[in-house]
Amino acid sequence: MNAPPLTVSPATLLVIAKEPVPGRVKTRLTPPHTPQEAAALAEAALTDTLHTMLQVPARRRILVLDGTPGPWLPPGFEVVPQVYGDLDERIAAAFELCDSGSALLVGMDTPQLTPELLADVGRDGHDAWFGPAADGGFWALGFADATRAGACVRGVPMSTDRTGTVQRRRLEEAGLTIGDLPLLRDVDTAADAAAVVTCCPPGSRFAAALASLAGTVR
Repeated sequence: MNAPPLTVSPATLLVIAKEPVPGRVKTRLTPPHTPQEAAALAEAALTDTLHTMLQVPARRRILVLDGTPGPWLPPGFEVVPQVYGDLDERIAAAFELCDSGSALLVGMDTPQLTPELLADVGRDGHDAWFGPAADGGFWALGFADATRAGACVRGVPMSTDRTGTVQRRRLEEAGLTIGDLPLLRDVDTAADAAAVVTCCPPGSRFAAALASLAGTVR
């Protein structure tokens, strides 16, 4: 008799984000955009990301939020406030929200993300998953055992052009096998936005928002 196929539970999906409030998000988009316009682009990027994550099989979906949920939040997410501290501490604490098993964290800066890019996470036999960002950071980080995250993340210098290199090396030093996800570009500047929008899937809210602002850029 043939053995039944091995089943793998879906990962817990984490989105770490900041409430899209003018003056608090995407400040490097100003100029050329106003703080209100930058916040509108941030909201669109976050909304696209959340809806993409709804299309990825998951055990749980958690929005780890700095701020208050708004009408941009679709059903299907638990909302948990971010802890106080530097970004490495906030990321580590986000993984500590997870049950046992695999978990993947993404940010709100890659509206070009598609479900297909995450199809193998938690299912391909790797111990960790790493998505590098073009600015030297990373857009995704995952662990087959979420309890391994804290030791690998805490102490990594964030928001530098070496963040991704240091973070991936920490995974290697922990003896983890790594599944590499594609290189993506974060939306931080107007040039980033113009480049990323060409990669967004059909129906992208971010693409629509940027197009609506095209005639208002000063």
